[in-house]
Amino acid sequence: MKILITGCRGQLGTELQHQLSAEGCAIGPLPERLRKATVIPVDVDELDITDREATINYIRRHQPDTVINCAAFTNVDGCETARDAAFKVNAIGPRNLALACEKVNARLIHISTDYVFPGTANGGVALDECAVPAPISAYGQTKLLGEQYVERFCRRHFIVRTAWLYSSYGKNFVKTMIRLGRTHDKITVVNDQLGNPTNAVDLAYHILKLAVSHDYGIYHCTGNGICSWYDFACAIMQGAGLSCKVEPVTSAEYAAANPASASRPAWSALENRMLRCTVGDETLIGMGAIVLNGAKIGSHCLIGAGALVTQSTVIPDGMMALGSPARVKSPLTLEAIASLHETALHYRQEAQELKEQENI
Repeated sequence: MKILITGCRGQLGTELQHQLSAEGCAIGPLPERLRKATVIPVDVDELDITDREATINYIRRHQPDTVINCAAFTNVDGCETARDAAFKVNAIGPRNLALACEKVNARLIHISTDYVFPGTANGGVALDECAVPAPISAYGQTKLLGEQYVERFCRRHFIVRTAWLYSSYGKNFVKTMIRLGRTHDKITVVNDQLGNPTNAVDLAYHILKLAVSHDYGIYHCTGNGICSWYDFACAIMQGAGLSCKVEPVTSAEYAAANPASASRPAWSALENRMLRCTVGDETLIGMGAIVLNGAKIGSHCLIGAGALVTQSTVIPDGMMALGSPARVKSPLTLEAIASLHETALHYRQEAQELKEQENI
């Protein structure tokens, strides 16, 4: 199988290459068809997806079976001031890839975002794939148009919306907080925007499961569990053993201090319903996420390394809260981010062994 990855130097593109090279990750092995796959990693210097003819010619020349589009203009504030650039990368780029993939009968897996939603209250219920998008920022608007072009021009498509991605690669919130925590005594972080922290290991693994399926359509793929950016930052500081104090601010207060900042959804927690109903959802609860009181947790789920479990959390009988900070002793260094899933999955295996012993 031949897989072309655009945006190959970003967090997700790098993790996809790692898993394809290793033929799996801590969650499990890759599907048989992906083993020994030919991988074509490209970034803007090899392929400018905003150039329609160049994109069509490149895809025609290499004849990939699947294209995974990780390329995007992700600077949310920058999209407001560089709207043409954002439009080209986030909307025209996916259109060009869709046109090119259709010509060679290739699958297109296009990565999108929770920012396609307006962020209005949803009664505390995470948004599944039935929810109607209504973006409030240039970033969300251009990403939504990219989704629509993919749906329109490529029959064999997957649109995968994710959120709050972190990993040991590239730039992300976790690494920013660690950097600030080492150089500041105090920082402020918004506490009224809620979503799902997502480990790139989870996301890449599930994307590669989709790559060999025929369950085309729109997917949400995020870490399970919900928290605010403030909660996330507090968990990072605690896990990294940093003394930096995190103080909460509202979005209105942040916007007043940063008038050039884009509007962001207050509620963009996603539900992985399509994933769960097709290829299966094996995502862990994201680092920093809170298991809300009364949350329904399936028997296959595990509270991930770094997750916060509040005293008010109600966990069903037989569910073990494993991988929480009390069980993960090592500080959260940048290198440790990559091993979060290995730690959590070790506890999952331990829990299964304990359960089997009880049944003897």
